[in-house]
Amino acid sequence: MKWSSFAKGITGAFEAILAIPLLGGLMVILSGWQLLTIALVLHIVTLAISIANRTSFAPSVLGIITSLIAFVPIIGWILHVATAITLFISAYLDARRASYYQ
Repeated sequence: MKWSSFAKGITGAFEAILAIPLLGGLMVILSGWQLLTIALVLHIVTLAISIANRTSFAPSVLGIITSLIAFVPIIGWILHVATAITLFISAYLDARRASYYQ
């Protein structure tokens, strides 16, 4: 398994938790928006790993954008859902490519 696949899976799971209606928003608000900062850092690290492994980095860029504008209630929820889905798909494709070339 490539590290990019693992990083995208972890970051996708974090985004999926934040995408849970009401609960995700409540967690973000109660953390004082620090969870969005943590998500931003996770996406930046995942971006660096993806670039180093020469895999798709578009989901990480979407995640960075999501982390920066997710404080807007409905827009944030939509972006968290879209980012989680794209990260999971990309992680799956990275893992599939890694097993194909072994």
